[in-house]
Amino acid sequence: MKDIVFCSNNCFVLYSAAVQAKNSENKESVPSLPQSPMKERPPKAFHQYSNNISTLDVHCLPQLQEKVSPPSSPPIMFPPAFEAAKVEAKPDELKVTVKLKPRLKAIHSLDDCRPPSKKWKGMKWKKWSIQIVIPKGSFKPPCEEEIDEFLKKLGTALKPDPVPKDYRKCCFCHEEGDGLTDGPARLLNLDLDLWVHLNCALWSTEVYETQAGALINVELALRRGLQMKCMFCHKMGATSGCHRLRCTNIYHFTCAIKAQCMFFKDKTMLCPMHKPKGTHEQELSYFAVFRRVYVQRDEVRQIASIVQRGERDHTFRVGSLIFHAVGQLLPQQMQAFHSSKALFPVGYEASRLYWSMRYANRRCRYLCSIEEKDGLPLFVIKVVEQGHEDLVLTDTTPK
Repeated sequence: MKDIVFCSNNCFVLYSAAVQAKNSENKESVPSLPQSPMKERPPKAFHQYSNNISTLDVHCLPQLQEKVSPPSSPPIMFPPAFEAAKVEAKPDELKVTVKLKPRLKAIHSLDDCRPPSKKWKGMKWKKWSIQIVIPKGSFKPPCEEEIDEFLKKLGTALKPDPVPKDYRKCCFCHEEGDGLTDGPARLLNLDLDLWVHLNCALWSTEVYETQAGALINVELALRRGLQMKCMFCHKMGATSGCHRLRCTNIYHFTCAIKAQCMFFKDKTMLCPMHKPKGTHEQELSYFAVFRRVYVQRDEVRQIASIVQRGERDHTFRVGSLIFHAVGQLLPQQMQAFHSSKALFPVGYEASRLYWSMRYANRRCRYLCSIEEKDGLPLFVIKVVEQGHEDLVLTDTTPK
């Protein structure tokens, strides 16, 4: 008995006579396969696989062509860094996909730095750009009066009532109203209907300031200024002179600024002819005064001058007290119309704004006057309040 070995597709099969005998014994128990249509061919030897035993009879074994084993897969070659590579494999082979980030482009110009256009631009959002067009030729901007007229025509703005014009005039520089903070500054009361700008008085040659903030010799400077002419505007009232010895140049404070005089921190001034060239360490270029400054004056003499004047065209006011009339006393009234501290002239009249007796958060006007009754003074207080009748209170004493 000879063993026959077949080689097909890298599988080795061993046939022997013993195996054929064993297969013949199992024919009875295992149903036979349908007969092959090719009956004229001689029966072939039975076989079975060594690694997988089968109980079926094989009558014909087809002849298979020898297949060449597939070559080993070549090594994976990665693409260059500047582009992404995709390796497509055959269905039975390994599929590898490699993605690499591209390198950043070098910035060659400013145009390359602009961000790319957005995908949803114009659909979901829009970019607002401002374009300012400057007209050619001379362009004159509108003044405040033209703007006010335009707003009145449109009716789109609410404007408060205009503030009454300030007719108070500085007796030094002759300018009306309060000046700029970094200039003449606010007006200070010198006497009855006499006003001076703070810096006009402070920079006068005779005037000096006390530690409490009082300006001394303002009236003396005013008298001298009435006879001095300004070198810049050629008007009277100049009180700020050049500090250089034997220099007669004198200016108003506002004119000295316009003439480019040099001011120093020790309250001295040099005219353009004698000022040093360039900048100076002690030069003062800011004139704003935020501290408490007032003109020192004799209030008793000021009140006496009010009384001595016949017809008054002015209103004298101290705080919330407004003085209207001083009254008079006859010789026969001198005994009864005075006390150890005060006089009670008949016809005296003053008014005061004070807290209301009816409402806790309101103020009203109290008109106080002195009358005569049975040879004695009668003190009358008239309460004037809006929405109520006038209330008159009287007594024989001012308390």
